Amino acid sequence: MGYQPIENYGIVGDLNTIALVGLEGSVDFMCFPQFDSPSIFARLLDDKKGGYFSIHPQFKEMKTRQLYLPDTNVLLTRFLSVEGVGEIVDFMPVRPGDGKKLIRRLTSVRGEVNYRMACCPRFDYGRAEHTVEQRGEKEVIFRTEHLRLRLRASVPMEVKDGDVFASFRLSVGERVDFLLEEEEDGLVSDAEEISGAITASLFETIHYWKDWMSRSTYKGRWMETVGRSALILKLLTSSKYGSIIAAPTFGLPEFVGGDRNWDYRYTWIRDASFTVYAFIRLGYTKEAEAFMNWIEKLCRDIKGQDRLGIMYSIDGNRQLEETQLDDFEGYKQSRPVRVGNDAYGQLQLDIYGELMDSVYLYNKYVEPISHDFWKDLERQIDWLSDNWDQPDDGIWEVRGGAKKFLCSRLGCWVALDRGIKIAKMRSLPYKPHWREQRDKIYQSIFDEFWDEKKQAFMQFPGAETVDASSLLMPLFRFISPKDPRWLSTLKRIEEELVTDSLVYRYRPEVAAPDGLVSKEGTFSMCTFWYVECLSRSGQLDKARFYFEKMLGYANHLGLYSEQLGFTGEHLGNFPQAFTHLGLISAAYNMNKQFDDNRNKNINLDQL
Repeated sequence: MGYQPIENYGIVGDLNTIALVGLEGSVDFMCFPQFDSPSIFARLLDDKKGGYFSIHPQFKEMKTRQLYLPDTNVLLTRFLSVEGVGEIVDFMPVRPGDGKKLIRRLTSVRGEVNYRMACCPRFDYGRAEHTVEQRGEKEVIFRTEHLRLRLRASVPMEVKDGDVFASFRLSVGERVDFLLEEEEDGLVSDAEEISGAITASLFETIHYWKDWMSRSTYKGRWMETVGRSALILKLLTSSKYGSIIAAPTFGLPEFVGGDRNWDYRYTWIRDASFTVYAFIRLGYTKEAEAFMNWIEKLCRDIKGQDRLGIMYSIDGNRQLEETQLDDFEGYKQSRPVRVGNDAYGQLQLDIYGELMDSVYLYNKYVEPISHDFWKDLERQIDWLSDNWDQPDDGIWEVRGGAKKFLCSRLGCWVALDRGIKIAKMRSLPYKPHWREQRDKIYQSIFDEFWDEKKQAFMQFPGAETVDASSLLMPLFRFISPKDPRWLSTLKRIEEELVTDSLVYRYRPEVAAPDGLVSKEGTFSMCTFWYVECLSRSGQLDKARFYFEKMLGYANHLGLYSEQLGFTGEHLGNFPQAFTHLGLISAAYNMNKQFDDNRNKNINLDQL
């Protein structure tokens, strides 16, 4: 089939794992049974060795369309031809305690059409051998040393060389079901009963997602776009642990043919904390509570360590040793393909700011935090107050050596500031040392990072360039969005990092060389930060113009990867939580600004 572009995929999931479904009707990426489990399908990373699960009509020519049922994560893929029309409904039931299942229902809408199904898993990143046992015509079992999968269908299947195939013809209104699941779980075996159970499961899944969407308190502009981003963030949330992953994929390149190919199937404290902001803003307090419970347990379990790690597996394990999949050729020959992430050992001081800001918002708008949680956080802030003035690896995880990054210094200020605010709000004890250090950090940012000649806050002291992460300065309420120093910094960012509405996070060749030879695209989340900074500074028309232009870079389903390439192609892991939460924040803020201006005009008219 050849490599499909990253943006040609939609996703389905069950809050345990996620499958990527292409426009051609093939599941080309899926880790099982958890987000960070080894892959069973990964054709997106190796066309021959990765594995796939395809359903395809035997048309001479056709067009394809994909859409989500409104307000759900139920995905429809349509095949359109003069010979006929077919439709696949892909979904994963969301049922607590139930086994993980991928359900694919194919229906013939027009004409009589021949179809071909191929289920060709490659277990453990394509490294594990497997056996196949056929039980009658409509059930097969895939077995490896550590995993057993069952595939059931309502049409006969055949086994060939460890893979499973089916060829069949459907007339108008006829349908076929395929169910891939853990062997020990599942629906009844009778084909007719499977069909009825799948129908019931489909409507149950639709109702689940529609009910979840109905709980959103957001009623502003761009509701459909904001809603889709919220649905993506929910899919990236573990129902078992409450942790939130950065993206469901690994190894997708930041530059085609390059070596910036990381594994994002883990919980970054930073990314997850930003996601909690988005959930709270939209009224999803249960998701915020689940993450806070995960964080509270994490802080309780690390008492023997000096500091909080920057990232963890979904169950809270910090050891994420990075290895390379030498047998995978990579997306469009982008190698190496990495699993695990050695960045887990980095020092990134800004994470304390994002975490404490999310705790502050949770404590203020959702529920007061517990005494024990506060004591654990207090210990972390104590460590930070003594260690903030040191080089670290920064928000972008550059691997070219530690520096004193502006964003890290900013995050330390936020952590101490929000810690003080929580303590005052709840009349909790805190050390006067916190305030002394907070104010010292504040002054250090103006003294060390402000470049009088360039009239901007620079990436690190003595740097020659700005960094898009400084867009967080007004968003974190460190500086007024209309402060002259900030406006001149924003102008410098526009000159150095903005191209049309798109924003580079930094210039790696001059800002933070890390020994990797590849380039990268514009960073989509930074565009939404830029938009929010524009709206907060009063440039609403410009902000809206760039925001709505950026919406045009989403894929056909409203999904974004991490970055955009030169011609607008999606790059990096997909879909990316960072981008979608940035979209929600920008839309939320712009909507508020427009409403405030409208109400102000109404009040003036009444004078």
